[in-house]
Amino acid sequence: MSNRLYAHSRKGQPPETWQPLDEHLHAVARRGAEFATSFSSSDWAWNAGWLHDLGKATNAFQKYLLRCNELDDSDYDADGSESNHASTGAAFAEDVLKLPGRTLAYLLAGHHAGLPDWHSAETGNAALPCRLPEGRKNLTFIRAYAEEIHKELRPLARPPDFVRQPERFHFWMRMIFSCLVDADFLNTEEDGDPSKAALRGVFPNLGSLADRFFQALEKLETDAVRSDVNKIRAEIRRACEAAAARPSGLFSLTVPTGGGKTLSAMAFALRHALQHGKQRVIYVIPYTSIIEQTANILASIFGREQVVEHHSNLAPARETERSQMAAENWDAPIIVTTNVQFFESLYAAKPGRCRKLHNLVNSVVVLDEAQLLPPELLTPCLDALNQLVQCYRVTLVLATATQPALPKLLPATEIIPANMRLYERLKRTDILLPKDMKAQQDWPAVADQLQQHEQVLCVVNTRRDCYDLFKLMPAGTIHLSALMCGAHRSTVIRWIKARLRRGLPTRVISTQLVEAGVDLDFPAVYRALAGLPSIAQAAGRCNREGKLNASAQLGQVHVFVPPKPAPPGLLRKGEDVTKEMSALPGFDPQQPETFTRYFELLYPRLNDTGSEFHDLLVRDVNPKLEIQFRTAAAEFKLIDDKAQQAVLVDYGRCKTWLDQVRTIGPTRKNMRALQRNTVNISKPAFDAAVRTGFVAELAPGVWLWQGAYKRDTGLDLFGEVLSPEDLIV
Repeated sequence: MSNRLYAHSRKGQPPETWQPLDEHLHAVARRGAEFATSFSSSDWAWNAGWLHDLGKATNAFQKYLLRCNELDDSDYDADGSESNHASTGAAFAEDVLKLPGRTLAYLLAGHHAGLPDWHSAETGNAALPCRLPEGRKNLTFIRAYAEEIHKELRPLARPPDFVRQPERFHFWMRMIFSCLVDADFLNTEEDGDPSKAALRGVFPNLGSLADRFFQALEKLETDAVRSDVNKIRAEIRRACEAAAARPSGLFSLTVPTGGGKTLSAMAFALRHALQHGKQRVIYVIPYTSIIEQTANILASIFGREQVVEHHSNLAPARETERSQMAAENWDAPIIVTTNVQFFESLYAAKPGRCRKLHNLVNSVVVLDEAQLLPPELLTPCLDALNQLVQCYRVTLVLATATQPALPKLLPATEIIPANMRLYERLKRTDILLPKDMKAQQDWPAVADQLQQHEQVLCVVNTRRDCYDLFKLMPAGTIHLSALMCGAHRSTVIRWIKARLRRGLPTRVISTQLVEAGVDLDFPAVYRALAGLPSIAQAAGRCNREGKLNASAQLGQVHVFVPPKPAPPGLLRKGEDVTKEMSALPGFDPQQPETFTRYFELLYPRLNDTGSEFHDLLVRDVNPKLEIQFRTAAAEFKLIDDKAQQAVLVDYGRCKTWLDQVRTIGPTRKNMRALQRNTVNISKPAFDAAVRTGFVAELAPGVWLWQGAYKRDTGLDLFGEVLSPEDLIV
């Protein structure tokens, strides 16, 4: 092969120092095949590697490299070829390798722009059939080179047995795509920035991290206050370690709130990973509002530099260059991420989002607060989880206090033996339900009841409810809602914890953002009527450490019917199921089987988009292999960004970053730094704020709140002349 064809240039260097095209193709093929070996697909990734940059052999692309380095000023398309190279290999695969080649054609055409659709209805000229003609045109100019590359290809066996079902084909293709694009990124980085590439792969192995973890756990156990709660937490941890020897598969970890679930789940994950040769542990958390707490717990044990956080709320100060790089492809032993990042990557089309997928293979994934899987996307989420377990040797742990009855999910093995009787032994609260589920209380009546307690938490369903009730409370009451930016909420939560530790009067009015993973401990909690899991999670903030049990008391969780029902949708349906179940004989809101029944009643009432994704990704796989990758990725959103708008608020020490956005525009660094200074408001409220001048465009698409932002309630949406609508939490 000719060394006069190049894949990449080096700025300021002569062409003879550039990376030869055949070396790049071979390197990507080799590394991609290594990645795909873990799921028996190496030949597919090998061929994709050799073909992905075939179009770079054209005169147009080679001249493009010369022009970029000011070494050529001739016409762009002197011979009629195109420098847009990605479709050339796709055309070769489609025309020469026939139907197996079409599988590769999607990957090759999308290795820069993202996996394409087959039909052009949604994405127009980006659809694969629209891309192939330009690729065929390029092939006419590089036939000899294409034939040389053809000799390097391996015969394509049929896809592995586990993808014979049409439902599994799109997922398998995305996995091979992950191998291709990660291998491509890595080789390009090695050639263009060797010093950066040297930072990869330098994390300690899981064995040494596990040693550090279990030593720290022993010390925590030794130093812990002697109490029944801490004794049971130690038993839970030992049960998790004992269960780790079981075969790889799907597990549930059902532990009451406050039972030490985070560390026990990690104990299982590490023991299991070492026992079965797993390559990494991925801890998935539902909300960015609580990920910092979990990451801090793990970082205090493993060391900050060993825990790779991948989520939108990560401050630049918590990142190193090495952790940024590991977040690109999850090539690290411990990953902490969010539901959004995890599940949206499983259905992504863009190369940057898909890079990490092959590193899920043969890992342990802990889904914390598993009851918070998105109900409207439940079918595609469960389908992906089943495939990870059945086809890609993933061990999956569903960890929660309120285990959902997930339809169509593989049977799970419960880690905690039934004879441990955790819910009986860890009972620290009485949940007091209203006798009449129709008897609404107005906010003044609720405020009067709260003022009878020196330390009390009240959790309500909406930000509007939180604001209205807070305004009726005496001075010194604390407000906590998502009208406060993340940095503000963290400060307030630290203040609440400090006051509780010192025994100071502490009354808190909050939305449900405190219900999952926020370690607060109140002697009394009030909860507006909601779904049973929300009530149970609120109860987990009551007598959390069992301090009242020492005096033969239990914490009191008072459920009340608020002045108006929860907003339509998931919250309202959860509330309705709770009302329905409360009328059943023997109803006990503190038993795990009650939650199973709750979810069995809830899920059929929800709008599940499973049929939509089946039509896009599965329906036309056989026999024509017509898949709508890009449309499906655009539709698979855990957060509906069409319904809300993020605005920046001037809180804390962010002025320098705001000024930088004004001056130079948004960058990865300044927008990451400002992520914890954002508040999401509904689109109608945002539109009203634009009309009334309460927001201003700091840079294209970046909005700054110009109205009041208060120390007690945050963004003053309800105090301004805007719609008093209920906003999402």
